[in-house]
Amino acid sequence: MEGFDIMKKFVVLCFCLSLIVDSIYSQAIPVFKEGEKVVFLGNSITDGGHYHSFIWLYYMTRFPNRDLRIMNAGIGGNTALDMYKRLDADVFSKNPTTLVVTFGMNDSGYFEYNGDDGASFGEKKYRETYENFKLMEERLKGLSGTKIVMMGSSPYDETAKIEDNTALRGKNDVMQRIVAFQKKSAEENNWEFLDLNAPMIAINRKFQASDPGFTICGLDRIHPENDGHMVMAYLFLREQGLDANAVADFEVNASKKSVARSENCEISNVRGNRGTLSFDYLAYSLPYPLDTVPRGWNAKKSQADAIKYIPFMEEMNREIIKVTDLEKGDYKMFIDGEEIGVWSSGDLSKGVNLAAETKTPQYQQALSIMHLNEVRWEIERNFRDYAWIQFGFFQERGLLFANNRASLEALDKETGNNGWLRMHRENYARMMHQSFREIRQAEIDMIVSEIYGINQPVKRKIVLVKT
Repeated sequence: MEGFDIMKKFVVLCFCLSLIVDSIYSQAIPVFKEGEKVVFLGNSITDGGHYHSFIWLYYMTRFPNRDLRIMNAGIGGNTALDMYKRLDADVFSKNPTTLVVTFGMNDSGYFEYNGDDGASFGEKKYRETYENFKLMEERLKGLSGTKIVMMGSSPYDETAKIEDNTALRGKNDVMQRIVAFQKKSAEENNWEFLDLNAPMIAINRKFQASDPGFTICGLDRIHPENDGHMVMAYLFLREQGLDANAVADFEVNASKKSVARSENCEISNVRGNRGTLSFDYLAYSLPYPLDTVPRGWNAKKSQADAIKYIPFMEEMNREIIKVTDLEKGDYKMFIDGEEIGVWSSGDLSKGVNLAAETKTPQYQQALSIMHLNEVRWEIERNFRDYAWIQFGFFQERGLLFANNRASLEALDKETGNNGWLRMHRENYARMMHQSFREIRQAEIDMIVSEIYGINQPVKRKIVLVKT
């Protein structure tokens, strides 16, 4: 028995140590604080992607009194060298308190992997990327007052079976080598680090076992759809240690008309008689609203699809109501007079996650924030398209931010030969005018101000009526 007890204590100790290690690891990226300016520097996955917007939406709903800014500094097609060239004018000028840096997809190259000597090509691109990053690294070392987060790129999916899209063999292996030197740089410079590549590959392989065509990296194997971006947001938030942060979690004892427990909320005015129980409920956060609409060009998947692959609801979107000692039977739940659903006394005693119920007034409150945030994202995209023109076309011609007739003429000379320039021309013709940019920025500021007004906690009346 003594040996058994020693072994038992050893197992418990190992378990506790693993929890400590997990806790340290999961909080590697500090939680964003009031007033922070967080900038995500990247390529098209950042430029046209939603992961940073989904992260901000989490903060908007979970920390309603923590007014901060999260900004997109992605430009499509960029490599580490391209990002280095625009650090001052497009990144540092935003005065970030936290700068998240991700690259690797374009740096690692593309079609030559399936050529005669793909391995040599991959080695060449790896070395180019390393040298380009060292230029950026020196600049980041000299940046004071800014926390740096190195973020390993979302993967290139080589394993999905996608019709008319032959995978580039070995490309993601090179990308993982790039992630490895990002991690080493973070360790040497006391920066934070997060790898998106390995966990996203693990999700792909898990679901490809039953569905070979499955991918969270998009049908081009490169650009994640809304579900993939939600996975990226989840991985980032988990790294901040927010996987145990409840919207609210409380327990009411029906027979005693008392509050047994409450987390991140306040329960008051508990009353009950003849199969009815009521109380006031003030949560200090809102549930996270998951968009069910596939957004973006040719999108097939929505943000909400991500909960099939990640435990977001269980870990980060828990609004748990638990009611014990109810008379056995089924109960209708009303919140502010709105019927939400019917649950048995047994279900209520185990706990019900209200964050999964889209009919609740608090979810509808959060939904309005989601839509406003989406409009903000769309306007911000106008600024990123404007930045693409500036740094992808004008910078190398000595016309950076000239915004005059000469710059427009130079642009028009090339639009016939360049479809990307044609696509961005109309936006640039507007955004080249300072007054137009100021109005667009004022729209963003107004939307954000409105969000931080309507995301404030509201006291709700919950009533349970036995059917």
